[in-house]
Amino acid sequence: MLVKSYGCALQGISATTITIEVNVDQGIQFAMVGLPDNAVRESHQRIEAALVNIGYKVPHKKITINMAPADIRKEGSSYDLPIAVGILAASEQLICNELENYIIMGELSLDGGLQTIRGALPIAIEARDKGFKGFILPIQNAREAAIVNDVLVYGAENLGEVIGFLEGSCTLQPMVVDTRREFYSHLDEYEFDFSDVKGQENIKRALEIAAAGGHNAILIGPPGAGKTMLAKRIPSILPPLNLHEALETTKIHSVAGKVENATSLISIRPFRSPHHTISDVALVGGGGNPQPGEISLANNGVLFLDELPEFKRTVLEVLRQPLEDRVVTISRAKFSVTYPASFMLIAAMNPCPCGYYNHPEKECVCGPGIVQKYLNKISGPLLDRIDIHVEVVPVPFRELSNMRQSEKSDSIRERVVRARMIQEERFSEQKGIHCNAQISSKHLRTICQVTEDGHTMLKNAMEKLSLSARAYDRILKVSRTIADLDASPNIRTEHLAEAIHYRSLDRETWGG
Repeated sequence: MLVKSYGCALQGISATTITIEVNVDQGIQFAMVGLPDNAVRESHQRIEAALVNIGYKVPHKKITINMAPADIRKEGSSYDLPIAVGILAASEQLICNELENYIIMGELSLDGGLQTIRGALPIAIEARDKGFKGFILPIQNAREAAIVNDVLVYGAENLGEVIGFLEGSCTLQPMVVDTRREFYSHLDEYEFDFSDVKGQENIKRALEIAAAGGHNAILIGPPGAGKTMLAKRIPSILPPLNLHEALETTKIHSVAGKVENATSLISIRPFRSPHHTISDVALVGGGGNPQPGEISLANNGVLFLDELPEFKRTVLEVLRQPLEDRVVTISRAKFSVTYPASFMLIAAMNPCPCGYYNHPEKECVCGPGIVQKYLNKISGPLLDRIDIHVEVVPVPFRELSNMRQSEKSDSIRERVVRARMIQEERFSEQKGIHCNAQISSKHLRTICQVTEDGHTMLKNAMEKLSLSARAYDRILKVSRTIADLDASPNIRTEHLAEAIHYRSLDRETWGG
């Protein structure tokens, strides 16, 4: 007897419907075709044990399983449940006339329990788009999938519940999630706040500018100056996610299996801080079975690279294209997948190997040329894509012991949101541009016009401070953001002066 059940395969952050055809005939062979990987092939043993342990059996006949379309590779253990249901229906141990109305996914334990799956959200979207009545999956993933409207999501704890539901002998209540309520109830739940930071007012100002314009920034200073502490608080001053960004972010984390069981929708901007021993594949994504990397998990949020010179050179170089394109494409011989990678890069580093170059109190013990050699671990093309360079100095004791409350993140965020609203209006007719950091060279001279005095100041800065030519465009973009924070339609000389101040590492004299 031939029976069809339905599952989904993940491709990038989208899902494709897979038809699982199970045919039971005379004979004793078990065959699985349709480009399954080893995890799918091993489902035979898991399914057999699970069925026996809940009182069913695998028929001692010829079982042929075809997973169509056959040119898409089927990966992972989440096909256990639809294959098991198909075998039961084809051997007439399960009588169900509505099998074609459901997408079914789940990994089986040997006792028949259901384990979590990856990609529940994009699979639920595919089920809705293809007109399926419902989606049956493990109870742990039900909240995540239930944020999709117009499709019934049934969470089950074990195979027995799924069989009973399909036969009509027991009921499963569809999971219901109020998407908008869920989204807005967790919108401002940030663990860290700028009010915890004592002193460092100039650094806070630089990070406010970075957040307002979506600019990448690098913090350079001695150990213990507060670089990491400041960076962790940047998401709290970024504009809140909108619903579209929240869904996109949740899809990426769902595909990577990073969504917590109690979470249905990621509603705060992600903050990713990989260790400096990370590989280039782990950072940008890829592998034999392509997965999103850290830059995609940081999409719509912040990617923080602490101890930047300690990262391998090859790892840092693969960042260059995603920083410009805001997507990353992973190509294989037979297919390619594209993951979003629109993130703010925040980096931190010591000024030299000992950490005390330019320290106001401690003396640097590095030899001649060591400081410049340490800085040269970061390539010029990567540094060129970082708009704001900030020198962080240690906080003096009088500020650390000051009991005065520092400005809260909410107050800073209000100014950032106002500046972003100005930019949204400015770029309303330009597709793909949402903030000043994304201004293309084509539109730079039109949007960032400066006065004659401004031109003179830029010329003097380029000559006297030994600024490189690559700093010119970055200064214009940052000065445009500073003007937006001041609600100024024009870039004034004081805006340019502050932007020039944030190009420390472009000075040829920096590092001796």
